[in-house]
Parts: sequence; structure tokens; C-alpha cells
Amino acid sequence: QVQLVESGGGLVQAGGSLRLSCAASGRTLSDYSMGWFRQVPGKEREFVAGINRSGGRSYYADSVKGRFTISRDNAKNTVYLQMNSLKPEDTAVYYCAASELLLRVSRWEYEYKSWGQGTQVTVSS
Repeated sequence: QVQLVESGGGLVQAGGSLRLSCAASGRTLSDYSMGWFRQVPGKEREFVAGINRSGGRSYYADSVKGRFTISRDNAKNTVYLQMNSLKPEDTAVYYCAASELLLRVSRWEYEYKSWGQGTQVTVSS
């Protein structure tokens, strides 16, 4: 099973940018499609973005489309989430997750088997 560690969270003003990283170990990252999710206290974890094994296809929640970009560097065993034009409603704990699905990128939490510990992103107004 792959181990995932997120980094790059922090406090930023509205309109600013952050880049989250997710470093994988224990398994080759190219064995997995990858996703970013986020969670606010008291709410369910929600899909943010996903990317297939090769990095050739990516998918986004409507709320972040055009502002966030997911990418991956399989040689570095790392997945990224570039977040631009941040809004206060983007404040959440962000998690990266790995899925063994072969043919598609899932938006569903239950189809991801490995999760990082999360990194806090806070956007001030």
C-alpha cells in the first residue's frame, strides 16, 4: 500500500495562490490514479480534482474549475494541486488519495484506498 504525505498548506489572502504537494512512498505512484479532496468541519469530504495514471486526463469539481490545476510527476512520485484565485470558501483540510482503478478517475471517496493525513488551507477575506 502506498503512503501519502501532503504539504504546502497555509494561510493566504483571498485572491492568492498556494501549491499543495503529495509525496508518495512504498509503491510506484504511476500504479494509481490520484485525487484531491477537501473537508470542512461538520461536512462530508468532497472531491476537488483527479488525475489519471499517466497525467493525461484530469477532472475537477465545478467549484474549482478554472482556478485549480492538478498535475503529477511520476518520476518524483509526487502529485500537485495548484490553487489560484483562492476564495474564503476554499478553506478546508485538503487530502490527497490514491485509487487502483484502471480505466477511470473516480470522484467517489470510497474508491480511494490510501489517504494522506491532510494539510490545512485557510483563505482569509
